[in-house]
Amino acid sequence: MITINQATKSRVIKKAKIKRKALQACPQKKGVCIRIFEMTPRKPNSARRKVVRVRLSTRRFITAHIPGEGHPLQEHSVVLIHGGRSKDLPGVKYRVIRGKFDSGAVKGRSTTLSYYGKSK
Repeated sequence: MITINQATKSRVIKKAKIKRKALQACPQKKGVCIRIFEMTPRKPNSARRKVVRVRLSTRRFITAHIPGEGHPLQEHSVVLIHGGRSKDLPGVKYRVIRGKFDSGAVKGRSTTLSYYGKSK
């Protein structure tokens, strides 16, 4: 038997949470680099992760991770962003697509070439 409180409250279906709001349900977004800097990851890991502050075409500002070794990015470089968070970087929910616009492919890469913007 249900209680009075349970009977009065109508059942509400929860909406799916949007994880990447800046993309606005698009697979990728184009943006301009505002600042390139390095971040240190969370507790068990220690490294210098390369990160970029990007102003998207929708005028939103986001922080994105630059995957791979080395990058040619600088201020005012045009980049393509897609979703995909970096687990050990707090607040970073986007990644730069390598090999598109001003973000060059990773040099000397031997495995998973397509992910880092290089064709064999």
